Amino acid sequence: MQHTLKTTLRFGWTTGTCATASVYAAYTAMLTGAFPESVTIDTPSGKTATLAISYTDTDGNAFTAGVIKDAGDDPDVTHGAEIRATIAPGDAASGVLFRGGEGVGIVTRPGLPVAVGEPAINPVPRQMMTDYIHALAEDLGGTSDVVITISVPTGRDLAEKTWNPRLGIENGISILGTTGVVRPFSCSAWIASIHRGIDVAVANALDHIAGSTGARSEAAVKSHYDLPTIALIDMGDFVGGMLKYLRRHPVRRLTVAGGFGKMIKLAQGAKDLHSGRSQIDFADLAARAKALGLPAEHIADANSALEVMQNLNPEHRQILATAIAAGALATCRQVIGKTSTCLGTMVVDREGQILSEQIE
Repeated sequence: MQHTLKTTLRFGWTTGTCATASVYAAYTAMLTGAFPESVTIDTPSGKTATLAISYTDTDGNAFTAGVIKDAGDDPDVTHGAEIRATIAPGDAASGVLFRGGEGVGIVTRPGLPVAVGEPAINPVPRQMMTDYIHALAEDLGGTSDVVITISVPTGRDLAEKTWNPRLGIENGISILGTTGVVRPFSCSAWIASIHRGIDVAVANALDHIAGSTGARSEAAVKSHYDLPTIALIDMGDFVGGMLKYLRRHPVRRLTVAGGFGKMIKLAQGAKDLHSGRSQIDFADLAARAKALGLPAEHIADANSALEVMQNLNPEHRQILATAIAAGALATCRQVIGKTSTCLGTMVVDREGQILSEQIE
């Protein structure tokens, strides 16, 4: 039997698109007395979403509809969550007001595109929902003075798997989306989270932030400098995306921390450290080691950074790590440009110990 290889990844819909579809269905029921089985939404990206209504309820005054989020082939933690909207009449001339229900976070720190104290429903989804309220009110003869409450029954638990607690968004997820579409395995959402993390740190007047490739390097830099949680940027592989944003939004001090292998790639000029998009040049690494007077005969044909570390004694390992930290520092400066930011790099081993730190 022949199997067809799946080469096209399926895109999905953002929480903002799902919330808008729920608003559409709930408001339609308020004006007509009947919930539609599905609704069709035009997203900012130009794509059209036809979404099934998974939940309906009313007490005769307020009307609630829900949509199950389909993130397509993207590994989104909110995939499968039900995004609900409850529509109730508002005061005369109040316009469209937003409330956060169960599972939708509340903003508690400045620096986000939503004010402190407001539910974490971003501006684009708010505009999408408002536009559909106005359009339906005109088409069906209703009022645009309504209160929209967005809720996600599983949102509190899901939020623990997101950046929200670190960003100061408490008790739930955010209703997000600038295009309305979730691109499968896209780095754009992660990079957007990096940007928001920097914004929050700056808005809270922090003068030192740290971008880390993973949990061990983050724990090392946090402990070394006693940094607060909101100073820690989970940059993952996207050091270039972080540095380019900091080039336009500089901070006083930045430390870039990572494991031995990731920092080798950064020292060799890579800006995206993912294994699928950059590789260690072991011949180059061997040449660097030889120039430092280190035994390099087993480096050029090594299979991994771990093998390189295991073949060096502790003293030689630290010497090479120092050169890697210096090379990574040079790459960071080249990307971030001639800003006033004081840069530092930190190489961390698999046990979370700092092998070397270099500071400008």
